[in-house]
Amino acid sequence: MHFHRPSSKRAEVPIVPMIDILFILLVFFIVSTTFKKRRDILRIELPTVREVPSDQISDARSVIAVDATGRVTLDSLSVPEGLLQSYLAAYQKENPGRKLELEADKKLPLELLLGIWDSLTKAGIEIKDVPARIKMPDKAPD
Repeated sequence: MHFHRPSSKRAEVPIVPMIDILFILLVFFIVSTTFKKRRDILRIELPTVREVPSDQISDARSVIAVDATGRVTLDSLSVPEGLLQSYLAAYQKENPGRKLELEADKKLPLELLLGIWDSLTKAGIEIKDVPARIKMPDKAPD
């Protein structure tokens, strides 16, 4: 005997109408949102070094200056290319305890700056003990 079995349908959730409704809601919220400008921003002006009085005299540092072309000077003494490490080692022997400061031009290529830091490290000078100043190009008079 053959009985008739009703075929079971899988429960389906209509996804496409849900996506349509969500898209319409998204567009509605985007269009109806108004953005407010914050007017209550707290403006803080930090003092610069020139504005803060100080009784302490900072340590005098020797300057390693590098221009945009890569010419290096150590306290106004011109250093030939590739000899910075030996100059720094000799300088440390002559002036023990004297701190250094790096003054680099803004247009100095990164490769040359990394070479200078490498020479400092090889001469036994910690990079973190050598602050760097970036020399900005002079502005043309208006």
